[in-house]
Amino acid sequence: MPRRPGLSVRLKLTLSYAGFLAVAGALLMGVVWAFLLRYVPDTSRGLLGISPNRYLLVHTFAPAAAVAMAFLLLFGLVGGWILAGRMLAPLTQITDAARTAGNGSLSHRIRMKGRQDEFRELSDAFDSMLEQLESHVDEQRRFAANASHELRTPLAISRTLLDVARKDPTQDRGELISRLQAVNTRAIDLTEALLLLSRSDRGNFVRESVDLSLVVEEAAETLLQLAERRGITLDVTGRATRTSGSAELLLRMVTNLVQNAIVHNLPDGGTVTVHTEAHGGTSVLRVENTGRRLPPELVSTLIEPFQRGTERVRTDEHPGVGLGLAIVHSIVRAHDGTLELAARPAGGLLVTVRLPGTP
Repeated sequence: MPRRPGLSVRLKLTLSYAGFLAVAGALLMGVVWAFLLRYVPDTSRGLLGISPNRYLLVHTFAPAAAVAMAFLLLFGLVGGWILAGRMLAPLTQITDAARTAGNGSLSHRIRMKGRQDEFRELSDAFDSMLEQLESHVDEQRRFAANASHELRTPLAISRTLLDVARKDPTQDRGELISRLQAVNTRAIDLTEALLLLSRSDRGNFVRESVDLSLVVEEAAETLLQLAERRGITLDVTGRATRTSGSAELLLRMVTNLVQNAIVHNLPDGGTVTVHTEAHGGTSVLRVENTGRRLPPELVSTLIEPFQRGTERVRTDEHPGVGLGLAIVHSIVRAHDGTLELAARPAGGLLVTVRLPGTP
């Protein structure tokens, strides 16, 4: 916003310092007058014939006092200017860093040296903000690049199918429609997932009391047929576990976790265990599944958008869009919770979600 020009902070501090010295000097002169000169007799004769009187002392003291006041004022201005400059030097560094960041360079860090004080605390907080902002911007850039690539793929497939159908009128129209429907379904699912991810990132939802155990039961009932088709045992345990948030988003979070556990499980004979519990004011949700062994370096990347853990064969449904765990992470973060992923030694994955509990 536009502002009228004003005095700099350094000049304000200088004038304040000089004014303080001037006031202190004036008070000192007043004390000298009040408690010394006023008791000097106003006479020109003493025991020895001559003695300093009030008139002589006043006329001798006044010029010296004026010189002293002028010196104090000048000393206050010069000293205040130097001291203010030294005191505000860290603020200048922070301002320069803010201008650099405003120009688009988020990799710059202040890294102010010295002992802890208010300016260094502000500097450390600013560096931490820049680090998080740079990480967030890089994540958004990667996400935008991946999203454009993922959306371009079904569109390119649709165009190829239509081109082939136009050049070959004898092609089976039923097969063409079926393949186009599968491609469009994938594009729609991807678009809906992107919208949901954007919504959960903003966190603009109405919070209400939600029982995670009921959400888990609803998600398990929805995915039970998928688990049965793949020969996977779905086991739900736990007790009432309440938290505060969006019931719709929490249901999507649990559904994504359970579906991910089913899809990345063993082809036959695998198990998925979902457990809820309240512990020390925290609502805990654990989703554990059997499956192939996951390298530790892969586990930490699973929450990145469009990352897929293992190759999977899905004959009865279209491939996933690679946003399942990314959406889970975004929903958990929007609900002020934490998400932990750990590879099971025997194979598979253990996902632990911790959310703030409510009575």
